[in-house]
Amino acid sequence: MLELPRINPSTLWRNRAFEAVWGSLYNAGIEHRTLARPVGWALFGTDARLVYRNLEVLQDLPPGTAVLDVPCGGGIALDALPHDHRLRYIAADISPSMLERAEEKADRLGLTDIDFVEADIHRMPFSDGHFDLVLTLNGLHCLPDPAAAVRELARVLKPGGRLFGDCIVRGAHPRGTVAATAMGLAGVFGPGGTATDLAQWFADAGLDQVHLELSGAVAHFDARRPL
Repeated sequence: MLELPRINPSTLWRNRAFEAVWGSLYNAGIEHRTLARPVGWALFGTDARLVYRNLEVLQDLPPGTAVLDVPCGGGIALDALPHDHRLRYIAADISPSMLERAEEKADRLGLTDIDFVEADIHRMPFSDGHFDLVLTLNGLHCLPDPAAAVRELARVLKPGGRLFGDCIVRGAHPRGTVAATAMGLAGVFGPGGTATDLAQWFADAGLDQVHLELSGAVAHFDARRPL
């Protein structure tokens, strides 16, 4: 497999041209479910409906649950929040333009009591053990050091807290591996890893009860920080 260069996060995310072009394309695709399905299948051999199905986890949380959504992107998870969610919800992203999109979407949906925070997933401004649930969608494969990001996500989880989300993995689907390699060369994706690598990142971060579900090149995961 072609080895990709490591990417500096400031180069990747702070480049305004990158944000304007890739951010707009990604946001348009993931926000339109009828478009996400054929594109997801064509590029990564995945059923994009699983992303939206898995977001239903947000509808069953008790009031007062502390949730971190990082990287929140344009706010895909906000569709799953009821108006009277009564959660302590923080949406974080390193991209100012993505945060703006997420805030605009929250306004359109009539959602309140959401805090939007500009933050680097590798060094987040949250205390240890702060969140009951950390949601991370479509982000780990874009990062220069996904293993370090998983450790940071685990750090901010409470004992018994849950890390939930998805990412693209290499080696799980031929078309997906080709697409991920091409996007890595274009500077859109980071080095990424295989499903085995992903499981190892969770283990190294001290997470257990790991459940992985592969759909083409997309791994949907659910893991917990031990009590």
